[in-house]
This record gives sequence, C-alpha cells and structure tokens, in this order.
Amino acid sequence: MNKISNNLLAKLTSCLCPPGNGVYTVNTAKERKEKLHQDIYGTVESVQERWQASLNELANTPHAVVLGIASDCGGGILRGANWGPLFLRSTLLQDYPELNLFDLGDIRVIPHLLHDKYLNDATIANCQKALYNNSAITYPVSPLTITEDVLNDFYAEFPNKGVFGIGGDHSVSYPLVKTYLQAKKKQGIRAAVIHFDAHTDLLHERLGIDLCFGSWCTHILDDLYQASDLIQIGIRSSGKPKQHWENTFGVKQHWANEIKQLGVEAITNQIIKQLSNDGVDELYVSFDIDAIDEKFASATGTPEPDGLYPDEVMMILRTLAKNFKITGADMMELAPFTDSTGKGQGSCQQTLAIAAEVSAFLITQISEK
Repeated sequence: MNKISNNLLAKLTSCLCPPGNGVYTVNTAKERKEKLHQDIYGTVESVQERWQASLNELANTPHAVVLGIASDCGGGILRGANWGPLFLRSTLLQDYPELNLFDLGDIRVIPHLLHDKYLNDATIANCQKALYNNSAITYPVSPLTITEDVLNDFYAEFPNKGVFGIGGDHSVSYPLVKTYLQAKKKQGIRAAVIHFDAHTDLLHERLGIDLCFGSWCTHILDDLYQASDLIQIGIRSSGKPKQHWENTFGVKQHWANEIKQLGVEAITNQIIKQLSNDGVDELYVSFDIDAIDEKFASATGTPEPDGLYPDEVMMILRTLAKNFKITGADMMELAPFTDSTGKGQGSCQQTLAIAAEVSAFLITQISEK
C-alpha cells in the first residue's frame, strides 16, 4: 500500500481543515456543517480526528480529489461565495452520491486576507500564530498563497491525481490553475484551460490589486504553452470588444451571442479543431457559474443576462470530454445567500442544482481519466 509522505501530511493537517469548515464560524451555519459531516463521516463527533485519519489514505484514493477554498476576499461586487464549498458539497452528496472522489477538505481561510505578498512581515507572523499556534511553523497564511503552496507539494507527490476546486470567488482559480499547468509542464503534457464565464477576467489589476476575480486569467498566461491555450466561453459582459482581448492577450474567445447565433455544435467543432491543431493533450475547466444565464443561475455575485443555458453548457462539456482528457477543474462564484436580480427568477436551489450537475460531470471525468 502506498503512503503519503510525512512532510505533505504535516502540511495538509496544518493548512487544511475538515470539509465545510473553511468558513470559520462558531454558531453560524452550524446545522449545515453538522449535516455535511454526518453525510461524510456518519457522525458529528470527532470530525477533526476522522478527517485527519482519512488523509493517510490519500495515496490510495480515486484520481479525483476535491478541495474547498472558502474565500471571497478577491471578489469585488457582492460577497458570499465563501459559502460555495459547503453548499455545493451538500448538494453533490444528496444528488450524486455515487461520485468517486476523495475529499481533501478546505483550505484554512483568514477571511480578511488574499495573498501573502500584500502583507508585511509582522502581519504574516501574527497570522501564523493564529492559524498554526506554533511559532516555528512558517507556512503561508493567505488563502491564495496557502493553496498554491499546498498544491505544489501535492502534485509533486501525486502527479496523476486531479484536483476539483470549489470556490470561492474566481481569484481562487489563480493558484488552482497555476499549479496544475506547472505540474503538467513538468510531465511534458500540454494542457489548455477552458474558461466558462460571463467576464474575461483579463484585467492587469483592479483598483491596484493584481490578483482578484477580474484579473486571475492574466496571471496564468505565462504558464500556458501559448496564450491561445486559454479558451473563454460565454463572455458577454465587457467594456471592450472581443478583438481587444484576443489581440492584446492572444487568447481565444467564444462570446455567448456567437454561440446563440452559430449553435453549440459549430462552436464546439471550432474549439476541438483548435485544440487538435495545437497538440493539446489535456484540459482544465474553470467554471464561473455566471457563465449561465441569470434566469437559471442568479445566486452569484455578478449574475448576467443573455448567457448560456445549462443544456448548452453540458453539450459543450460532453463533446470536449469525448475528444480530450479533462484532468482538472473548478466551480467558482456560487453565492448561495445572494440573488441580486430582483426578478424572482432562479433560486439558490436552482443555481446549486445546475452547479452540481456541471461539477458532477467534471469530477467524473477527472476520476476516469
């Protein structure tokens, strides 16, 4: 039987917490967390110990590994995506109990922090004391930095496993995608990123912050073999035209109105042709739930009209999966307590159901591949 290394086990035990506990609370959502723990462990007792014991089995688990990052500090419109990991897990367990996965747990999140590079030494030291209760531990303290550090070690030890990340605002995809691409390059594998979103997320910075929900894509381009290996699907809310983004960054975009006009099959065939011509081996799918039209998915920070329909998304994903291995993915921007549309359309349950369908499909692909 294979074993996890002591170094990685120590890091996971320190930097992560049991599934659903990434949002640090005392009483808020206590019943929801206990229901999740009951579903996973069969009890609400000794959850920390049961979760830690499960980490010893990581080396012999399915290829699909779920990681929650309950951070919305990198968002900037409506908050609440920090509850995504708890709510989506519960929906998956209820609606897709047959999924073959290993739940790694949640990144431990200090909700006021984003990335360690924005902190001074005194703040880092103080947060290390708060998180790890040990002055000798020098692990990072911000959710993006912790995620990157943990996954670099994870992929070094388990290069054939695939991570499904649950956010969180879309800044969380920065460390998820970056570590994935770097790990694939080390294996000599050319991977492309399929990015479903209403927005391009291609700012250099937003209000002086370079790593956030509106800029994360810009900062993973150097980790691709070429910029066009970032393919964006469902774009429709942008202050600049498609030509600006493609010409400036070299990415490839398929806006929502094009998909409506030309049809899913035609667009998907274009994507497959591009990926095949470029010699792409594997895919990472980053999914912002606002890629879906707001009448179906309104429980998010920036719901947008005129988006993709759920059946269109699933048609695209199924066709891509028939032609390429999907070996990493994430689901972002689920904000279960939020609905700013004011139209009475699309409830939290409807948004979660759609997110769960997409997530279950992606987890299954990672597990099988």
